[in-house]
Amino acid sequence: MKTLLALSRQRRLWVCGWIAACTMVASHLGAQSVAPRITSEITNSEQATLQGSLHPLAQARFDAGRVPANTKLDGVSIYFSRSAEQEADLQGLIAAQQDPASPLYHQWLNPDQFAARFSMADSDLDKVKSWLEQQGFSVDSVARSRNMIRFSGTSRQVEQAFSTEMHYYNVQGARHFAPSTELSVPAAIAPVVLGVRNLSDFRPRPMHIAPAHPDFTSSRTGAVHFEPGDIAVAYDMNHLPSSSSYGTGQSIAIMGQSAILTTDIENFQSASGLSTKDPTLVLVPNTGSSMFYEGDESESDIDLEWSGAIAYDAKIIFVYVGSNFNTSVSDAVQYAVDEDIAPIISISYGTCETDLNASDITTMEAWGAQAVSQGQTMVASSGDSGSTACAIGYAGYTTDSGVPFTTAMEQALAVNYPASSAYVTAAGGTEIIATNSVSTNSTYWDAQSTSDILTSAKVYIPEVAWNDDALSGAYSPINGGGLSSSGGGVSALVTRPSWQAGVTGIPAGTMRLVPDIALYSSPYYPGYLFCSSDPSNQVYGSCSNGFRDADDIYLTVAGGTSFAAPIFAGMVAIINQAKGYTGGQGLINPTLYTLASNSSTYASAFHDVTSGNNDCTAGTNYEYCSSTGSTEGFSAGTGYDEVTGLGSVDLGNLITAWPANSAPLIGTTTTISASTLAPALNATDTFTITVVAASGIVTPSGNITLTIDGGGTTYSNSGSTATVALSASGTPGTATASFPIAFSTYGTHQIIVHYASNSTFALSTAAIQVVVGGISSGTGSFTLAASPSTLTVSQGSSGAETITITPAGGYTGTVLMNYNTSNNTALANLCVFVRYLTNGYASIQIVGTSAEQMTLTFDTNASDCYAAAPAGSTPLRILSGTKISKNNAPNPAPLGVAFAGLLLAGFLGRHSRKFRTMAGVIVLLAVALTVSSCGSNSTNSPPNPSSGSYTITITGMDSVTSTITAQTSFNFVIQ
Repeated sequence: MKTLLALSRQRRLWVCGWIAACTMVASHLGAQSVAPRITSEITNSEQATLQGSLHPLAQARFDAGRVPANTKLDGVSIYFSRSAEQEADLQGLIAAQQDPASPLYHQWLNPDQFAARFSMADSDLDKVKSWLEQQGFSVDSVARSRNMIRFSGTSRQVEQAFSTEMHYYNVQGARHFAPSTELSVPAAIAPVVLGVRNLSDFRPRPMHIAPAHPDFTSSRTGAVHFEPGDIAVAYDMNHLPSSSSYGTGQSIAIMGQSAILTTDIENFQSASGLSTKDPTLVLVPNTGSSMFYEGDESESDIDLEWSGAIAYDAKIIFVYVGSNFNTSVSDAVQYAVDEDIAPIISISYGTCETDLNASDITTMEAWGAQAVSQGQTMVASSGDSGSTACAIGYAGYTTDSGVPFTTAMEQALAVNYPASSAYVTAAGGTEIIATNSVSTNSTYWDAQSTSDILTSAKVYIPEVAWNDDALSGAYSPINGGGLSSSGGGVSALVTRPSWQAGVTGIPAGTMRLVPDIALYSSPYYPGYLFCSSDPSNQVYGSCSNGFRDADDIYLTVAGGTSFAAPIFAGMVAIINQAKGYTGGQGLINPTLYTLASNSSTYASAFHDVTSGNNDCTAGTNYEYCSSTGSTEGFSAGTGYDEVTGLGSVDLGNLITAWPANSAPLIGTTTTISASTLAPALNATDTFTITVVAASGIVTPSGNITLTIDGGGTTYSNSGSTATVALSASGTPGTATASFPIAFSTYGTHQIIVHYASNSTFALSTAAIQVVVGGISSGTGSFTLAASPSTLTVSQGSSGAETITITPAGGYTGTVLMNYNTSNNTALANLCVFVRYLTNGYASIQIVGTSAEQMTLTFDTNASDCYAAAPAGSTPLRILSGTKISKNNAPNPAPLGVAFAGLLLAGFLGRHSRKFRTMAGVIVLLAVALTVSSCGSNSTNSPPNPSSGSYTITITGMDSVTSTITAQTSFNFVIQ
């Protein structure tokens, strides 16, 4: 972990870095002055191995064969390290930026300044681009930081360029791909290569107020659940220093792995009594087209809804990746940092540290350093698996059936990354004592009445460490059983930063402790309300009647540190506004720990959680814990602990104690609009940019910078970036600019606009996306073709079928697909998996005139329907057998086949840990706090589909015009 050692050198570098930073901030803002480091010709004849580049799950025991040579891999990325001198300079700068006594205190860099100082030399980038093109790759873009190049090519080209083989791997019922060996690169560039990413499809997993409205008390059962007003009451947000301090002028970027429906966000806001305001959508360039993914969609809904409900005056920006298999939320984080999209970044995903290779960590830590040097605050969920972050095994699985880790590795103490990063504020979880989580406790809740009470929490409700393991273990995995506890412990990879000291309870040691703070997270005590169209929630018409579903019966309820992270991100936005941090605060942990080290401040601004633990207590039946039925984790105690960190917060008192910005810049708000959001190919689309100063008196001046498609050359003007001068609009405090763009390629195009900070004004960012040819044409047609014509599999195994969608007559749009079989009874337990989903259907977007392909996996091992998700990944998408009705809404009855519900239930249990206990819904006609989501409690394995020959028919339909349809069939033989 060579790069990680830089964290431990921070103290030694501070003095020289502080002095160097004083002189270099001003001198390195202009032209590129970085010294070249590639000094010899790049040739494949001399290779060097990139140690630590093999994915931990690319194991021979999971090998399922070679990836076809012509498989296209888009958006592969090669990252470059900083020189030793650059790294020392950066660490010194970060230390100075966080030191109130330094003249560089909170003097943040913008992305262009960062690139000018810490990037690769232009000549080095040109050499690597030339080498990539010689290998047959197409170069897509160069990151704004000039430390990464994105490129695309085939599996064979990857194998030849990096001296490896691309293989499939079957891990816990899901098929993935990754290089089978450590990567190699030409020796000439090996010293500058930090890592090569996006060569596998293993993904991180989700961890799943407002004016006074005191929780939701149900008029039907008396059950209570958190809505935004309750959090405002419990964490003292109704007594802020300023009644208008709810994030005005601030921006929060939410990281995602799925598209969302903005109507879900609007429904949540309306049900919560908030004004409706859509988030800004940013699809990361070179990650494919916008697609919906089950489980990930609801994660994004949670993060967007709750961050915006806390800081309801802030701008919420949703940065998400598209349909490319080999991209993940990590790419969203990189893009949000590289483009400095917002001063606050919220991440509700994580991977246990054991599941990361050295290249992963060093690359992502490099992003973290860039983020904090730009003034960005990153908040991440600590996880929902307690002290055993790698414990993802399920009953009935052994090490030879796809479980990624040995039993000892699963039961070992471990934490999740990026929560363990020294550049991140990690949010853990607490819960309410069971007796305090019902409306009959009149001390804390308004009692049940004849109508639902939106905000019924009366006061702060005392917290204990969140640990529902024993409770959730009462259910089988299909019903959401498993681990349900606050992630926390000691990092094995990241050294302890200097700021993590001075607070009672911090133990001796040299490694980073997790978490830093904690907020309510239990899905039981009492659980959070949210709104989502994600099919995995199994609620039809979520939030169609207030918080209830279309039938006015069900609520959508969940928990997890996925709620803690966006809620705390919203709190940071409020702190920023209240204390004048118009340009952000960067890493806030030094301030948090400094405040907590003062006993008086700690007593008023923090809720010290001293009871409970995050031991693994789910029992040996579920293969989570040791043979004794419990794995000892960490206990809450006085001051800091590795379950709840410093505890939760009293936001009103925390803001009072928080140091104010002594020299705040004038805040700015940048917006961008387009003459059309659906331009024709090669047609000019004019973008209008407006920059408004918060003062309303002094008018912003200077230039704005546009980045188009992440630096890819995709339009008819002078390049992939543009600089445009602002002009006074005639309205005091407002300046405008316009810029014409003609896009030469179909698909979604992303434009990011920056108004850079200066001595007077703070930086602000805006984003817009337009779709060229991506909206349904309403005309033309498409055909479907299945290959092979006969798919033969052995009983208990799986096979892949490729569906080719070919447009005709100018057709563009999204094709939704489902399937039927010639014998639904015999195939009742057939598991069918697909990568993309839109509202429950397999989907693919057609832009332009080229054919697109989709791969469906037909699995005859019925137990795979119950399989646990691969470590650090999102499972393959489930193609349910629901009918398409005339109004394009899914028919709740599956084709007479019982397996659709089983698939969804299995998915909830294995993928979205935020649903571990509630699995997303509560039937209000039952006892709310003890009901699981779906399926039976039986752990008996279902029978495999019968041997025989069958016909499977795939039907496709345009998502807008239901009369545009096509079908194809193939023979399916089970031997």
